[in-house]
Amino acid sequence: MTSGVIKKDLKKNFQEVNPGLNDREALEEAYRCLYCYDAPCIKACPTGIEIPTFIKRIATGNLKGAAQTIMSANPVGASCARVCPTEELCEGACVLNHSTKPIMIGNLQRYATDWAMKNEQALFQAGKKNGKKVAVVGGGPAGLSAARELALFGYEVTIFEAESEAGGLNTYGIVSFRLPKVISYWEVQQVKSLNVNIQTNTKVGKDITKDELMKQFDAVVLAVGMGKVPSLNIEGEQLKGVYDAIEFVKDTKTKELTNELVGKKVVVIGAGNTAIDAATCSIRLGAENVKILYRRTKEEMTAYDFEYEFAKQDGVEFRWLTQPKRIIGDKNGQVTAIECIRMKLSEKDTDGRRKPVPVEGSEFTLPVDAVIKAIGQMRHLSLIEHFNLEHKNGVVQVNSKTYETSIPNVFACGDVIFGKGKGEAMVVTAAQQGKEAAYALHQKLFERVKSKN
Repeated sequence: MTSGVIKKDLKKNFQEVNPGLNDREALEEAYRCLYCYDAPCIKACPTGIEIPTFIKRIATGNLKGAAQTIMSANPVGASCARVCPTEELCEGACVLNHSTKPIMIGNLQRYATDWAMKNEQALFQAGKKNGKKVAVVGGGPAGLSAARELALFGYEVTIFEAESEAGGLNTYGIVSFRLPKVISYWEVQQVKSLNVNIQTNTKVGKDITKDELMKQFDAVVLAVGMGKVPSLNIEGEQLKGVYDAIEFVKDTKTKELTNELVGKKVVVIGAGNTAIDAATCSIRLGAENVKILYRRTKEEMTAYDFEYEFAKQDGVEFRWLTQPKRIIGDKNGQVTAIECIRMKLSEKDTDGRRKPVPVEGSEFTLPVDAVIKAIGQMRHLSLIEHFNLEHKNGVVQVNSKTYETSIPNVFACGDVIFGKGKGEAMVVTAAQQGKEAAYALHQKLFERVKSKN
């Protein structure tokens, strides 16, 4: 097989898995909706999308209206249509669960937003300028949501984004076959169309300081998310063939695909959604045997159930109660094996999950070509400390109602204020927090202006 064919096949492997609904399927599904008066699906959606309203608009052929209903509540609604755990949220609350099957809300949401994207619809207009300027640090879901709401209120908004493109997790951190970059780019463009200035390749704390931001802007929204995967703190971590899962997924979305990246035998350490993404990416890159190693059991894993089922369908093997001890390499510094130890669960840990402890004498070795670390993400401590913000192990402390930090007029939202916990750090939750932070900021600045008059 020639390299050209290999690259072509790999590109096909990374095409979106779910084709979405066609026109007939969307109409049939929309007609099934009962358009509940006190719809439980709305309450189950963190962003409060008026779900019966947008479905009714699909049924009546008003696709732009449907997209506006979705995106007004959720500025990253096109991405969320693909990555939200809908069976745990809106679809899980659908009243039809009691008699038949729930409405395919996520697929209908995708249908409407896909139509808006393909037809190059501008869904919103910027509000009348109010004379105030706000800096948003981070152009991911939370930052985009905050910026969009503030632009609608009439603020002059600038997003400072460290990467070469905005979109954050949606652009770089979720695999292409579930969320193509074009979707995230469209959402970014919707925000830019409101005259929001997005300065990419700009690191706050390096290219521009906190003091400069505070001097140039009336308020700052910190929405930086999280960073790289932390160290395993085991021997052999520096070997060739050991990858950071976040960077690994990013490479599949930004670089030329090659089946030489991971080899035939891959081990992924961790059992969150990013671990699933790394494992399923490896399969699509040509790996023949992919194992996920997790030191706890299935009951404690943080990946969504649908992610777990997706990985199993792809042929990913799960090794529960397994922890790596060291990574073994050859004389050229290339990974060849990983030594592991069996674990057992004891009393509950501080996060409420049972604590894994080693089983003495249970070591074993697995031959591998690549090891991918997916054991969570580190906090942007240097940036947080640059702002001199109150935090707990990198989790920025905010007023639970206003999202204001320990520094006046500095607000924070998204992953930077999340602690540990399954289901907390969802894209949809970050989007809602961005909106709420914008509302709180607006209320504070508006109240200040009002009090002066």
